[in-house]
Amino acid sequence: MADRAGAPARAWQRMLSGRRLDLLDPSPLDIEISDIAHGLARVARWNGQTIGSHAFSVAQHSLLVEAIFCAQARTPSPEARLAALLHDAPEYVIGDMISPFKSVVGGGYKECEHRLQRAIHLRFSLPAVLPAGLVKDIKRADQVAAYFEATLLAGFSTAEAAQFFGRPRGISADRFDVTPRSVTFAQEAFLKRFSTLEKLRGNGSVAVRRA
Repeated sequence: MADRAGAPARAWQRMLSGRRLDLLDPSPLDIEISDIAHGLARVARWNGQTIGSHAFSVAQHSLLVEAIFCAQARTPSPEARLAALLHDAPEYVIGDMISPFKSVVGGGYKECEHRLQRAIHLRFSLPAVLPAGLVKDIKRADQVAAYFEATLLAGFSTAEAAQFFGRPRGISADRFDVTPRSVTFAQEAFLKRFSTLEKLRGNGSVAVRRA
């Protein structure tokens, strides 16, 4: 819905938790995991162009990337695993823009995404900017997830997916859940995984508020 003509420009979004998140200057204090889980469970990967009765959501993709990251990394810390789970968390606000369109939009989208990612990291006691090695490892897991999703859900041939995402080596999709699930399933699974990782970090008191 457009703002009323003549109204001041609005750069914030009201969340179901009651928080009001400023997109131009996001505060960690206005970020809630319940809002993230709610939003990501309702954002479709691949613009919804996937098989199945349900969309394959960004919440499910995030769970898949974290699982692949754990399978590829050597004894990853709970903090690193949480960073993997939250790697696409800004999309609960800005949506999942497919790579071709990101190229058209340019730097403005990426800057907004980076501001949100930094605020999300700070909210959950992660470094605002992750170490380069960790970013690389999460990206590798992300590309493996994209290959699995592309070939199993989005109609890509193996050759086409390998061209864009690389062919996974030493890891099989059989080990992971790549079945599109309902919004409720994805939201609850994301929250459950977040809670598990927070307990492993010794932050079991972090509230998981449901919208």
